[in-house]
Amino acid sequence: MTTMSRLAGVLAAAAALATAVTLAATPATARPIAPTIRPVPSLSWSLLTTPTSTASLRGLSAVNRRVLWAGGSEGTILRSVDGGRTVTSVGPARTSDLQFRSVYASSALHAVAASIGDTPDAMRVYVTDNGGRTWRMSQQNTLPTAFYDCMTFTNKRTGYILSDPVDGKFLILKTTNGGHSWRQLPSRGMPPALEGEAGFAASGTCIASNRRGDLFFGTGGADPGRIFRSTDGGHSWRVTDSPIAGNATGGVFSLSFGPGRRGVAVGGDFMTPDTAVANAAWTGDRGRTWHAGTGLGGYRSGSAWMYGFHNGVLAVGTSGSDVSWDAGRTYVTFDTGTFNTVDCVPWACFAAGAQGRMARLVVGR
Repeated sequence: MTTMSRLAGVLAAAAALATAVTLAATPATARPIAPTIRPVPSLSWSLLTTPTSTASLRGLSAVNRRVLWAGGSEGTILRSVDGGRTVTSVGPARTSDLQFRSVYASSALHAVAASIGDTPDAMRVYVTDNGGRTWRMSQQNTLPTAFYDCMTFTNKRTGYILSDPVDGKFLILKTTNGGHSWRQLPSRGMPPALEGEAGFAASGTCIASNRRGDLFFGTGGADPGRIFRSTDGGHSWRVTDSPIAGNATGGVFSLSFGPGRRGVAVGGDFMTPDTAVANAAWTGDRGRTWHAGTGLGGYRSGSAWMYGFHNGVLAVGTSGSDVSWDAGRTYVTFDTGTFNTVDCVPWACFAAGAQGRMARLVVGR
């Protein structure tokens, strides 16, 4: 039996059990909820062979268990259509000075990649509709202080990019045609940014959406890290302090949302990657309030909800990977390798990081 089929079998069993168990709503003061499945499975990463050993990969988008895209430094965009068994380079020509830190893909053919670089005009968006054979630049920044931190899509056509503050407020770009064109949303509904407050372009996941289409983004640069929430497509926002500590190199780096009202935030300080203090948070009310999580092994830049495990969440960073079986309340470290970002789809999870590292999650019984 292949690794992928074993993974599918374990996840299918977990999904069936999750369906059979109805969990009551958990108040903020309750003890951590129990894992959905027992015994808790063992987890490990199986490294993939990629065509680069130098690019730092930070953008990752898994379409399904066979199709995944990744982006990173040196103008790198990678694609696999067989679950990571073969990974090919499909990035746009003449972009070696760009870093593609956010990637979204809806199929083996369609993908959107947002870049950063050393100059304001390096903040760009590229889109392909033919599997990366050709790309078109659909957005190029003209604002001196803009910086494209991360990107999320609520469906195949509607997506959002978060930029660092411009004129004292975070900037949001929106597409309604799958990334082929973008417009800046009005800032009147955005609360003012704090002095030094910014997002982190570490994993492409500092902005996220839940299954209702609500939007969230996390920040650092000020203490504590804050989380912004919009329930009207980015036109108005509310902001709340998180339990995650913030400073010039620390704060909220990643958000991920699961079934119902559940969500998590992870972060820390990338300059002290082994520090495991005030670096996790969870919500049980669609992001209205956030509570401290425990157990993350250090700074974590990426997170993803594990489909098939009702309360399973992965978190990754440069000092290791952790898993939570109770919707982000507690974590345990299962790997000490370095990754920047993680993404999950039904029956599969993938991670990507420095030196072209990509991996597929292996689930044991």
